[in-house]
Amino acid sequence: MKYLFTILTLAGLFSCQQDKKEYSAITEKSDAIEVEPSEGKKLMETHCYLCHGPKAAENDGRIAPPMVAIKARYIDREGYNKEEFIKYVSAFVENPTEELALMRGAVKKHGLMPKQAFPKESVQQIAEFMFDYQIEEPEWFKAHWESHGNKNWIQSGKKYTEAEAERTYADIGLEYALETKKLLGKNLMGTIQKKGTIEALDFCNIQAMPLTDSMSVNYNASIKRVSDKNRNPSNKANAEELKYIGQFKTQMASKETIKPVIIDKGNKIQFYYPIETNTMCLQCHGKEIKPEVAKQILKLYPKDLAIGYDEGEVRGIWSITFDKKK
Repeated sequence: MKYLFTILTLAGLFSCQQDKKEYSAITEKSDAIEVEPSEGKKLMETHCYLCHGPKAAENDGRIAPPMVAIKARYIDREGYNKEEFIKYVSAFVENPTEELALMRGAVKKHGLMPKQAFPKESVQQIAEFMFDYQIEEPEWFKAHWESHGNKNWIQSGKKYTEAEAERTYADIGLEYALETKKLLGKNLMGTIQKKGTIEALDFCNIQAMPLTDSMSVNYNASIKRVSDKNRNPSNKANAEELKYIGQFKTQMASKETIKPVIIDKGNKIQFYYPIETNTMCLQCHGKEIKPEVAKQILKLYPKDLAIGYDEGEVRGIWSITFDKKK
């Protein structure tokens, strides 16, 4: 599942600008589905928080607005009901364009969200969770939102509580994968935005492995990104990893909702989860790569195999090993 939201960059949906976009009236019923709130929350954190996480500072290191901003704009300012909210979010994610964007300021600041392919139900589950429950806000957001004419703003929705004891091995593995993905993604996307794709390649060549290793140390786990079409020889998948790459590719092609694979290995847990392509990835991993970028790829990786992808494909997997709970 892609920025759901690998990224889900909803930059075009919201910003500080307050111009309202006109939409045609809704005459059909949405395909909203009833799901467990924990599933919607998990999907949001998995697919959206790489770019829209609540931890980054307001103006330092942030590459897209936080997810609470879309809720504030669509629900608390525009007054959309649940059916409308799910419909408009789903429509934009399916085909992000400046014409559909409510907030031109965010597009100008962060760029338009890359088009990505997600199972429809995943986007709906995220939107439904956002509507029904309060989501995490950055410390600065309330003051920021109120400074733009939204006085005494209080986020709508019920409070969501989740006991630490309820965390599964899938939750733990996803946390390790997503936090590592955030670290890599923040640095990579920041480099692309500020210096361009060539510099981003150099960043990956020098910093990607050390940053991943630093997260392994942080979590006392083995965290790897591996592929059947590796760029770095150190990222070559072994036989078991190849098996699950194939499984995830089949699921992705049939538009199934993908869940982590958890394998009990005695006193250890083996976790697998796919790494998916989006528009940003295709700059260096697609079928039509700019000549100067292709030249730099071959300079850094003479035996590169990691090209020829389309959007929404499995480019590899997270392979993470960690201790069982005591």
